[in-house]
Formats: sequence, C-alpha cells, structure tokens
Amino acid sequence: MLSKKASSLCHGEDSSYFHGWQKYDSDRYDKLTNPKGIIQMGLAENQLSFDLLESWLASNPDALVMKRPNGESAFTDLALFQDYHGSADFKNKLVNFMARIRENKVNFKPDNLVLTAGSTSANEILMFCLADPGEAFLLPTPYYAGFDRDLKWRTGAEIVPIHCSSSDGFKITMCALEEAYQRAKKLNLKVKGVLVTNPSNPLGTTLTRDELNHLITFSVAKNVHIVSDEIYSGTVFDSPSFVSITEAVMDRNLERTDLWSRIHIVYSLSKDLGLPGFRVGMIYSNNKTVVSAATKMSSFGLVSSQTQFLLANMLSDMKFTDKYMKENKERLKKRKETLVSGIKLAGINYLESNAGLFCWVDMSHLLVSNTFDAEKELWEQIIEEAKLNISPGSSFHCTEPGWFRICFANMCAETIQVALKRLKDFSQSINSKKKAGSCSRQRRFLLGKWVSMLLPYDPEPDR
Repeated sequence: MLSKKASSLCHGEDSSYFHGWQKYDSDRYDKLTNPKGIIQMGLAENQLSFDLLESWLASNPDALVMKRPNGESAFTDLALFQDYHGSADFKNKLVNFMARIRENKVNFKPDNLVLTAGSTSANEILMFCLADPGEAFLLPTPYYAGFDRDLKWRTGAEIVPIHCSSSDGFKITMCALEEAYQRAKKLNLKVKGVLVTNPSNPLGTTLTRDELNHLITFSVAKNVHIVSDEIYSGTVFDSPSFVSITEAVMDRNLERTDLWSRIHIVYSLSKDLGLPGFRVGMIYSNNKTVVSAATKMSSFGLVSSQTQFLLANMLSDMKFTDKYMKENKERLKKRKETLVSGIKLAGINYLESNAGLFCWVDMSHLLVSNTFDAEKELWEQIIEEAKLNISPGSSFHCTEPGWFRICFANMCAETIQVALKRLKDFSQSINSKKKAGSCSRQRRFLLGKWVSMLLPYDPEPDR
C-alpha cells in the first residue's frame, strides 16, 4: 500500500552511527537522575560558547522581539508570506561573514547564494541539480556517515568511495582519485563530481594545498564538479589555516574557465555558531542554472523569516562576531587538548587535527582481530560497558578496522571528565583481559609441552 521510497530500507540510517544515537536516547546520562547512563560522544554539536550568544541576545532584545533599529515592529512583514529567495539583508550579512572567516581572501556575491534548511538540505539539493539517478559522486574515506542518507536516498545518486589510508593521514592523492574513477567506470557509473568536507568530518583536519590542487587538476581532466562542504570552516583552531576551494581555484587563475561554474560550496551556521536547531544552511555557486534550480527546490525547506531577521542582526554586529569566533576557537582548542590528554592516559592513539568538534582515534589495539566484525563487537562493548556512544569507523566507510570518532564539544567540562575516566577504565579492562588470555594460552602451551615430555616414546604406535 505504500510507495517504494517509504518502504525501502536504503535510507542510509541503518548503521552503527545512527544506532548509537538510539541507544543513547533510551539511556541518557544525567549527573543527578541517571549517573550511570550513556554519555553522548557521537554528536558533532558545539555547546562551548552558548554563553556568548546568550549574552548578545540579552544585550540586543529588539532582535528577539522583532523590532527594527528605529524601534518599529517588524512583526507584520515577517509574519506574512516570504518568497524562497530569502531576506536580502540576511544574505548580504551571511556572505560578509563567510568572507571574514576566509580572511577576506575570497568574496561572495549574495545573488549566488541559496538559503536552505540546514546543510543536509543543501547537499541533497545539489545532488538533485548535479546528478541524475544512477550517476555518481566520488567521496574520500572516511566520510560523514549521514551522506549515505543525504546524498543518495531521495536523489537516486550513487557514492563511490575514494579509499584513503592512515599511512599518510588519510590524505587525498591523485592515485586514489583515479582508482575510484576507474572503479566507477567498471560499475558502469557516470562520475559527475567529487564531494569533500573541508575541514574533514570525521578527521578534524583541513585539506592541504596539495590535496586541493589534486581535486582541481582531477576535475579539469575529467570535466566534473567539485562540491566542498565547508560547514566547519570557522572551527579551525590550529595551523595550518583553512583554505577554501574557491581560494585554491583563484590561486591558479581559473576563474574564467569552465571549472569556475563547476565549483559549489555548502555552508551553515550549525557548527561555527553552534545553532543547528535554527536550520540555517546555504549553497553558493557561480553556476546561474544551479542557483536558479536550487532556489526553486529550496521552497521545500525554507529558513523562517524570524530566524533570518534575528541572525541578520547578529551578523551585522561585526565586533561581536569577530570576538565570538576568536573565543570559540580558543575554547575548542582547549577542549580538544583535554580530550587528547585523556585518551593518551587511556593508551589510545589519535590523528593530529586542527579543526572540527571531534577527534579521530585509533583503538585497533583493543580489537580481538583485525576485522570490522571485531570493531562492531568493540563498539557494542563501549556502549554497554563503558556507557559511551562513540561512532565506529565502519559507519564512516573507513577501510581500516579500529578507528572511531569521538566528539568533545557537546558536553560540559565535568561530563567530559566522567567520559574520559570511563574510557580509561574500559581500555585498561580490555588490555587486562587480553593480557590474561595471552598468559593463559602460554600456560596451556607449556603444560602440553611438559606432558608430552613425560609420555613414553613408542616407536611403533597403533596403526
């Protein structure tokens, strides 16, 4: 009785990434009411700077009650129908904010910007604009677990992974790009583009100049699109600095080539300003046809007029936003250092990172075998025994078992200390069990050898 879409199981949420959230929802940690509950470390949410936002709101009450600078009410205009092009004032403030994050090395035009209800909607709309059902985009692994839902479920597009290795920090190479392209051809998939997150989710690293140039060279050679999801661009708290795909293209003087119309950026205020509930995302493209089509599609998921009004006021206060971004980066860096100190005490290695709200850690030494089944078993133990929801690498399509993503910005300082103690105790427990098992096997071996030495030698055993 239902459509194939509604009854299909290919929605992309059948993974440990989403299952962990479900387990957390059924047993949420609370210091007072549920101190033995699960601590959520699988949610990339920034709660470290809410006090700064709340302070601005307290100092600017007119923005909340929808009053203009002259004291007049904006309620009627905001309550009435707004077309899907969005507020011109908000779009101007938003492109200015984006340029400042990129140190004004790149300028953005508000006419090339499409507002969407978060970056999830933005990425899906771009897939609808750039690929037909059955056509493919290449994505470097590991990649955000939600992309299997966001890019594929309703659009019918396919994802072909670009296999990256821990041996070089999971960097994108020309060999990996070409290998993925050839693999897509063998599957009879037409490659329409490459999609990257920069900074990377889940790695927490910014793309290097070499990686950006590999993407550009590849895109020119294959005549394909580049989609750069840059929703973490304002979270870069350490060197090297963030370089947008647009800046990299401009550095090669390619603005007047066909490539310029095949560069598309996704951005939102969910991570940089910590406002995921406001559902503010956007697409930026120099391709007028893409902008036109995406604008029409955005009518299925608009940003409310009240939200645009409030944020236009906030972003216009450049003194505040500059202070916020500086302070927020300092807090993210400090929190990441807290996490790293804790996982080191737990005997866990990690990938060096400089951005994002998470850390990519290597727990392969805790696996019973070098398999993804063993990784899943360890993940289940971490949730059930350590009461921590961290996301396994397999849900991000990592090709090497044992990697996990741990988020650090969605909890208070006290809670992360509880989480780190749990992680340390769990790691030590697993290591003790493995050591005990190893000693037991050694004892059995020595006992067997001793018994065989005591047995009489029979040169003619029964046949």
